Amino acid sequence: MELSELFWNASIEGLKQGFMEESDFYTCLLCGEKVEKGIIYPHDGILYEAERFMKIHIENTHDSVFGYLIGLNKKFTGLTDHQNHLLRLFYQGKNDAEVQMITGIGSASTIRHHRFALKEKERQAKTFLTIMELLKEKDKHAPIFIPVPKTAKMLDERYNITQVERAEIVKKYFPDGMGGRLRKFPLKEKQKLVVLSEIVKHLNRERTYDEKDLNQALMPFHDDYALIRRYLIEYGFLDRMPDGSEYWLKK
Repeated sequence: MELSELFWNASIEGLKQGFMEESDFYTCLLCGEKVEKGIIYPHDGILYEAERFMKIHIENTHDSVFGYLIGLNKKFTGLTDHQNHLLRLFYQGKNDAEVQMITGIGSASTIRHHRFALKEKERQAKTFLTIMELLKEKDKHAPIFIPVPKTAKMLDERYNITQVERAEIVKKYFPDGMGGRLRKFPLKEKQKLVVLSEIVKHLNRERTYDEKDLNQALMPFHDDYALIRRYLIEYGFLDRMPDGSEYWLKK
C-alpha cells in the first residue's frame, strides 16, 4: 500500500500519533520511515525501543504531527490562511489577549469569536465524517479513487481518477509493463499524473540526485527526459535547489 493511501486511510487516532503499527515495523504516516520492532535504537547517548524511537523520529524530522498537518496544502486542511495562523498560535499556548497583540485583530473578544467559529467547524467536520462513514455502508456503486499525494501543489480534476482508470492508463502508456518505456508522453492532465506517479516509483526516495544522474534515471522512460523532469516538479513529486544542482523526491 502506498504512503498516501496509508495516510488517508488512517484513523483520527492514528493520524494524531503520526505512525501505524504493523507486524514487524512501526511506519511513519508522514514520510514512510520504518522502525523495526525488537531492535534497540541509540539517540543522543540513550537507547530506545522501537515505538519510542518512532516518536523521536517524528519530533526530530517533522517537529510535531500538528506542525506537519497544519503545513499541508489548504485544500487538504480546509483552512484559510487566517485560520491556519490562529491555530498555530493557539497550539503554542497563546491566550486570547496575546493572540490579539500578535495578529492586531480587533480585541480579545474578537479572538474568542474566532475560537467559537473554529469549534463550529470541528462540529461540522465530525458530522460530515459520520455521514460519509454511514454512506460507505450503503453506497455500493461508489468508485475507488486513487489517493491524492500530500505533496500535490494544487487539487483539481486531474486527481479525479479511479483505480480502474489508472490501470487502463498504465496499460495504454506502458505497453511493456510498469517500469518499461513510455509509448508516448500523454497530453491530458489525468494521464500525465498517472504516468508520472508510475515513473516516480523507480526513483530512490532516499537519494539526492544531481541533474546528470536524474536525467540518466529518466532516460529509460522517454527520450525527452527534461520534459519528464519538469512535470515531476510541476506536479509536486520532485523538489530541487534553485540553481538546479540537486533534486530529490518530496516526502
